[in-house]
Amino acid sequence: MWLIAGLGNPGSKYLLTRHNVGFMALDYFLKAMGAEAQTPKSEAKSLTVSFKVDDVPLILVKPQTFMNISGEAVQELMSYYKIPSENLIVVHDDLDHAFGVLKIKTQSGDAGHNGIKSIIEKLGHNDFARVKIGIGRPAQAEMDVARYVLQNFSKVEQEGLPEILNRAVDAIESIIFEGLTKSMNTFNAVKSVESKGP
Repeated sequence: MWLIAGLGNPGSKYLLTRHNVGFMALDYFLKAMGAEAQTPKSEAKSLTVSFKVDDVPLILVKPQTFMNISGEAVQELMSYYKIPSENLIVVHDDLDHAFGVLKIKTQSGDAGHNGIKSIIEKLGHNDFARVKIGIGRPAQAEMDVARYVLQNFSKVEQEGLPEILNRAVDAIESIIFEGLTKSMNTFNAVKSVESKGP
């Protein structure tokens, strides 16, 4: 069994914000797997959807704790379903990569991402797969980063989102069925989709 956690904030006001790209990726994954019609289940401070792909059981998770304490939901679900850390994939936004860049990582720090920081603290280690979706940094150096990540993607960025989200779907599927090492070699070698700035 795999647990795939997309990080974001609950509520309609955050729906299209940069910080919620993990939620968006899970929506794309559900649609790609033909499971978008399933009604999410409320459990462990999360909305979850469970289904199988080629007989492999998956649990897709959107923590409803708000980003900064995402680890509470992830740890509780992993403990309840007895999911090993090697079967955890966390999908999240990444400031240090430009919009359009996707990277698969493991055993790395939180890089200032409070959702990842919370998961590492709750699990007690950083040995899990991460699909990092680049959102870039503010064009204006003086802009507060916290404000930037809670802004909606620009209209131009929204046009480019489907391509990067579809790549995130492919990355998740690759980790599950082809393994982390092969997936990192495949996806991290790709420079980016065509970057479309704000």
